[in-house]
Amino acid sequence: MSSFVLFIKDELQKLESEGLLRSIDGIETGCFSHISINGCNFLNFCSNNYLALNGHPLIAKAMKNAIDRWGTSSGASRLIVGNINLFEEAEERLARFKNTESALIFPSGYQANVTVISTLASEEDDIFSDQLNHASIIDGCRLSKAKLSVYRHRDANHLETLLKKSKSKKKVIVTDGVFSMDGDIAPLKEISELADKYDAVVIVDDAHATGVVGENGRGTLELFGLNKENIMVLGTGGKALGVGGAFFCCPAVVKQYLINKSRGFIYTTAPVPAIPAGLMASLEVLKLEPYRRQKLIELSNYFHKKLKSEGFLTSKSPSHIIPLIMGDNERVLSLAKLLQKKGVYVKPIRRPTVPKGTERLRFSLTSEHTKEDIDRVIDIITSK
Repeated sequence: MSSFVLFIKDELQKLESEGLLRSIDGIETGCFSHISINGCNFLNFCSNNYLALNGHPLIAKAMKNAIDRWGTSSGASRLIVGNINLFEEAEERLARFKNTESALIFPSGYQANVTVISTLASEEDDIFSDQLNHASIIDGCRLSKAKLSVYRHRDANHLETLLKKSKSKKKVIVTDGVFSMDGDIAPLKEISELADKYDAVVIVDDAHATGVVGENGRGTLELFGLNKENIMVLGTGGKALGVGGAFFCCPAVVKQYLINKSRGFIYTTAPVPAIPAGLMASLEVLKLEPYRRQKLIELSNYFHKKLKSEGFLTSKSPSHIIPLIMGDNERVLSLAKLLQKKGVYVKPIRRPTVPKGTERLRFSLTSEHTKEDIDRVIDIITSK
């Protein structure tokens, strides 16, 4: 056995001894509120399918029609021959949805964050990043080689302290809109004011807000009533929109710059044609079926209130992402196993995804869930 393989085996054993070894379960059904694994049925609280749009008839029809017309592959990068008209049509619709001048579609949210941040910031620039930002944001900041300053989670005062020290001509503030592990929302009004004051731009990762947050589901910028040239926003299609891919919404000049300078866009095959077709259909469903968003809000409030009333440590305010913070690896693993034994599927979240001492179960609600489903979870965790 080579020294390399021995090294890998040793590292995996270390993870296992620390209770941090991860594995992949094979799901035998689609990612819905009820799933099947190895012939066993589970109530699913792990899905980002927040509005239960995965498999929606109107979206499925649009994607199937796209396959029939344009095939199962784009066949090339968009700068070669992969830029079918469907992409530009979808980008125009997505830009209107997010109330921005233009949009650019990417294969995934991770790729979009890494690509956009590393293109728009460089060695001469300063990036200011929230302490609990998503891993894709962190990796994009590192790849940019800009000077990175991390401000305390949702702490606008600390952010201003760091901005005051910056001598850079280009300052980039990056934050999640809705934070993926805590479900709380960035203080975008205060961040926007600081961006104006210190001549900075803001990039908001609205992956977990798009389709859900705001009166029309347009995201956190709609929630705060923000529409400024110096605030750009990323949305993903594989969560609440029930499709796939991602899109970055920005001024037209920024889009043109990304097309010419971003390696993650230039050197990758365009997403399959079904993606832009599905995204446009999803936007239509958001308008036609607002009850999905309303039900999700109702369920989120109900679950959060139940956890708080039982004395559990969770987020300060309710959202469709609700953490049950255990603060210990063994406790969170034990409770996850108990829930799965009782037919409820939820995954333990441990470091490095969350800081040590904040280990948790992360419950993701969808509009397919019911209050009875939530009561079932509460009964299990209170009887432990």
